[in-house]
Amino acid sequence: MADEAFSIDKRPLRDLLQQVRVGKAQLPEFQRGWVWPWPNIASLLASISLSYPVGTVMLLKAGGDVRFKYRPIEGAAPPVDAEPESLVLDGQQRLTSLFQALKLQRPVETQDLRKHRATGWFYADMRAALEENGDREEAIRFLPESRVVRNFRGEVLEDYSTPELEFKHHLFPLHAVFDNGDWGDEFTDYWVGDKEKRALWRNFRNAFVRPFDLYHVPVIELGQETPRQAVCQVFEKVNTGGVTLTVFELLTATYAADDFDLRKHWEHECRAAWQAPEYRILREVSNTDFLQAVTLLSTGERWWRERANGTEEERLPRIGCKRKDMLALSLADYRRFAPMLVAGFKAAAKFLHQQCVFDTKFLPYGTQLIPLAAIFALAAEDAQSAGAQEKLTRWYWCGVFGELYGGSTETRFSQDLPDVVDWIRGSTTEPRTVTAAQFSPGRLLTLRTRNSAAYKGIYALLLKAGAVDWRTGEKAEVTGYFDEAVDIHHIFPKSWCDKAGLDPTVFNSIVNKTPLTARTNRIIGGIAPSDYLDRLVNAAETSHDGVHRHIRTHLADPGKMAKDDFAGFFAARKAALLDHIAAAMGKVIIESDDADDGPGASLDAADDTDDL
Repeated sequence: MADEAFSIDKRPLRDLLQQVRVGKAQLPEFQRGWVWPWPNIASLLASISLSYPVGTVMLLKAGGDVRFKYRPIEGAAPPVDAEPESLVLDGQQRLTSLFQALKLQRPVETQDLRKHRATGWFYADMRAALEENGDREEAIRFLPESRVVRNFRGEVLEDYSTPELEFKHHLFPLHAVFDNGDWGDEFTDYWVGDKEKRALWRNFRNAFVRPFDLYHVPVIELGQETPRQAVCQVFEKVNTGGVTLTVFELLTATYAADDFDLRKHWEHECRAAWQAPEYRILREVSNTDFLQAVTLLSTGERWWRERANGTEEERLPRIGCKRKDMLALSLADYRRFAPMLVAGFKAAAKFLHQQCVFDTKFLPYGTQLIPLAAIFALAAEDAQSAGAQEKLTRWYWCGVFGELYGGSTETRFSQDLPDVVDWIRGSTTEPRTVTAAQFSPGRLLTLRTRNSAAYKGIYALLLKAGAVDWRTGEKAEVTGYFDEAVDIHHIFPKSWCDKAGLDPTVFNSIVNKTPLTARTNRIIGGIAPSDYLDRLVNAAETSHDGVHRHIRTHLADPGKMAKDDFAGFFAARKAALLDHIAAAMGKVIIESDDADDGPGASLDAADDTDDL
């Protein structure tokens, strides 16, 4: 931001509200709606009547290079062609409340503390407002739209529906604050000859009305040259009590200035492209995820172009998709790269299906979808060969079992895009994610819940190994696809392990779990494997050899299960799982008996199955 980034001054409340009325002060489109309940408005009005400070208003001077779509403050009806001089970044609730209560000349549409809709008028009880030890806030009343107060039976308790009734009961309408004393003249005319009433009005005007006329609001105004990312950062810092403004909302307002509806494009052109059941793995991809992928692709393409032109490595533009990078995404770049990313995400969904990752419930890392989609979008046909798919598969599982996408991921995104694309295009240099990934055998002992990416990864590897249901012989992914009743369950049941005195941290680990249908899990119950194997033979109406074949598809040894040999079973299955993890990562894993907490172990402190 420039040296003269902002100005600070004080402006009369009267003038600010007039600017709202004529459209010189409006809201940027990313501002959310007005939500203040009427008791909050009454408190604000009381504070101003006492000349108390009510906070600073922050504006952005309109007309700079960064343009935002704008709208009037609720209730204001400026001329259609009115262009704002300032956009309100902070103070929307206060300005809207004051404008509606003091300048609108019609009922205020608000809500009560229970968030029920409420429409009415604000009044001040003149005598209560002048009480020396009174509570000014209690002197301000919110009356229904009809100005008639009724009980629950509909009987009239109070009626202030005409000016004469207002005068009679000494109730001053707040919308008359800036009427230059007209209401007060009519009040004294109504009480003509009554010196006490004239004194009441004079004292009330000085103590209550005049402070509104004299009130000045501190205003900070950001200059026209303020960059978009600075506007976003400032907005969030001054709106700490509200919902965080997303990049998508800010870019929506920015692109709208060029008559482009980002939200509509996202919903109808992007997300709608993967609504079919085969793309359900993408159902939790958010608009911000999509923008991050577009930004990654945009900055990546610029990096490749500069490298092809011979730019030295240290002078290449940065590949990035952090917040500031996303805020710098131009509409032209969005329009160019968004269709490529739609195709990229669909290709990523197909790739994940090949890895037997079918549903978000068992998606190891949702964040890894972002570079994966960008890689497919940029590499295009180069990513379709068998060799490219093998490399992508290895990179993907290194990210999962190396548990490298659990923390701050933007830097890894920016590394993976050029690394992987170059790799699948023939580079002999392995991606940094592949070289950095390590999996300790002891990590298997700390994987106990699906909070961990590696836990979900093992689930997928078991499906990829051909795991079938022990009762029906159907492939687990087919059963799960049609009835969604497949989940991870214990092989040696919890209750049996407890009775055998086994260590829960061992028998609750992923080594003793496998994907089974709910019905198969009920057949297993809480009994010993040697007993439930016979039950499975009867339920499956097949031989022991048939059930044993089904069990082997889960990398489990039915012979050791038939002998209730937990230790032998556990050691054999742990070794089998490690072999499959090593094959997926393309790395040698040396067996060890030492448990390793690993990067996600703290998330796996307790078992999350519902077995017996």
